[in-house]
Amino acid sequence: MNNLNQSNDNYDEMIIESTAEFEKLLAKKDLEKYVLRLYIAGNSLRSMRAIAMLKKICEKYLAGHYEIEIIDIYQQPEVLEKDHVFAVPTLIKELPPPLQKLIGDLTNVDKVIVALDIA
Repeated sequence: MNNLNQSNDNYDEMIIESTAEFEKLLAKKDLEKYVLRLYIAGNSLRSMRAIAMLKKICEKYLAGHYEIEIIDIYQQPEVLEKDHVFAVPTLIKELPPPLQKLIGDLTNVDKVIVALDIA
């Protein structure tokens, strides 16, 4: 009987440790920082709309856990080839992995959420 109680105690400890590890992983996932790069073309209406939509989505779904770098291809044309950007607006999610790329209109919120993998 004593061995049975000891086995149950060990099992309970394993469950508690597993639960604690699982909760740590969940907390880590919640604290992940999203690193995003948005490529735009000057101050066009399309560019301004893309910036506004991305900021709105990030504030709603990633509040405090994101960093956005906005790159104007007119001011930094050298990045186009380096980053394989062929159209604007282009949104690249660098972190967390995997790298994701969304090209075109960002007004479809569902499409952006899927691309950022925050759904």
